[in-house]
Amino acid sequence: MKWDDLAQQPCSIARTLAVIGDRWTLMILRDCFLGVRRFEAFQTRLNISRTIVTDRLRVLVEEGVLRREAYQDNPLRHEYRLTAKGLELHPVILAIARFGDDHYAGPDGPPVIRRHKGCGCDFQPVQTCSECGEVVTARDVEARAGAGFEGV
Repeated sequence: MKWDDLAQQPCSIARTLAVIGDRWTLMILRDCFLGVRRFEAFQTRLNISRTIVTDRLRVLVEEGVLRREAYQDNPLRHEYRLTAKGLELHPVILAIARFGDDHYAGPDGPPVIRRHKGCGCDFQPVQTCSECGEVVTARDVEARAGAGFEGV
């Protein structure tokens, strides 16, 4: 299967990866959730070419994950903000960060600690069932074909 074919697959994961599956896209999204909004800041923080930043931001805007807003008129400059659709990726970014913290943090521990603003406590992201509230692990989940399943 070619990279360009992912968006056509009858799989929500493949279709999502067609939009956010590139490493630079995930790093841009990480920075968005850390409050980065401007092109130059993405380029500087990630130390990647303008072409890569331009391409990844373009796709994220086209897909409705980010929106472009002017912050300066002369010369015209834009910043990039997460949309409601983009904010829905927060659990994905937290899950990747948790995995990295658990398996790749250095001897001093995770480089970023997350605090819940509501209670003021540091926390670890966990998945819970939307119906009963119990913590859900891979062994607790059973997948079955949904209405959108086309077969493989």
